[in-house]
Amino acid sequence: MSGARPLLSARASSDISGERDIAEDEALLTGRPTAHTEKDGPRSWKFWREIGLFVWAVIATAAVIVLAVIFQKAGSDSKASHANGKRNLIFMVSDGMGPTSLSLTRSFMQFQNGAPWSEQLVIDQHLIGQSRTRSSSSLITDSAAGATAFSCAQKSYNGAISVTPDHEPCGTVLEAAKKAGYMTGLVVTTRITDATPACFAAHVNMRSEEDRIAEQMVGDYPLGRVVDLMFGGGRCHFLPNSTVDSSCRADNKDIVELAKKKGYKYVDDRAGFDMLKTGAGLDLPILGLYADTDIPYEIDRRNENDIYPSLHEMAEVAMKALSDATRDSDKGFFLMIEGSRIDHAGHHNDPAAQVHEVLAYDRTFTSVLDFIKNEKTETVMVSTSDHETGGLAVARRTFSCLPYE
Repeated sequence: MSGARPLLSARASSDISGERDIAEDEALLTGRPTAHTEKDGPRSWKFWREIGLFVWAVIATAAVIVLAVIFQKAGSDSKASHANGKRNLIFMVSDGMGPTSLSLTRSFMQFQNGAPWSEQLVIDQHLIGQSRTRSSSSLITDSAAGATAFSCAQKSYNGAISVTPDHEPCGTVLEAAKKAGYMTGLVVTTRITDATPACFAAHVNMRSEEDRIAEQMVGDYPLGRVVDLMFGGGRCHFLPNSTVDSSCRADNKDIVELAKKKGYKYVDDRAGFDMLKTGAGLDLPILGLYADTDIPYEIDRRNENDIYPSLHEMAEVAMKALSDATRDSDKGFFLMIEGSRIDHAGHHNDPAAQVHEVLAYDRTFTSVLDFIKNEKTETVMVSTSDHETGGLAVARRTFSCLPYE
């Protein structure tokens, strides 16, 4: 019998537990406290703190879930707003500008403004990297092959205007944009028929064929008119050679009249440009040719501001005009802006002209950034150079005053 004692003890313990369970069940049903809870007294502070932490965790989790749903919906709405594909692309070309051009211009700006050596150009703050610029025919590209690579995404020979090395036309980004329903524009300070702008809207075997380029740019062309806005110089390639003083064409074709027949509004002086005001509500297409050949270097143009508009002024009018023209469209615009005469200053080994051309480009770069900040349509700007011109070097050169021994 002595061996049965643990069994009886265990049974007694089990009975006690069963009695407690019954008492707790009755307490839950009747609302009366059990004997042991009365004995234990009120709940401790630790107990209520744990309850509070539990409740807070539940509320916080619910809040996170609600916020996640809200942000997910906002994100999907944002994606939906971009799903229509409406975009603007502004492609900027600093023709002939390399790192030394920026270094010289930055130092000049610091000296002129009494600025610290840490002061930067606006474009300095957006430098990402470099690109290899050789053409298919040379280690050193010219503007024609360079712009063909930009516009067609294909390498070609120096002198090629949007044709491949076997002289086949290649479709350009501007033509693709126009075909897709976008508005298009070109803004330069050289002749509008010069290599870089020509490569976006014409196809000829050699860049020297500017008379034919002018015809194609206004729509005498298998694709018809592909450019809605053109600002720059180069009037002489649009006027018949019977206008002796102003024409440089080899024939008597009147390309201005041809442009008007294609629907272009024509503007040829500063007064006409000023009539465009800010570009708001401007009727397109428009052809603005403000110089017989190239618009003067900025170092000279600034003293002839009543005759020639600046690059940043033309760019601002063009951006506003194209933005307004596409306001109610589900397509945006493509605009190419070129700081054209940085290249010419390099060819002429003219450092004074060089720094003022780069400063003019930097100011235009700022205008584009300001436009993007305020434009409702999502806008992307890409700025690049096609090559460096003139072998510009910035260094200290010293001369010894000692006689030779």
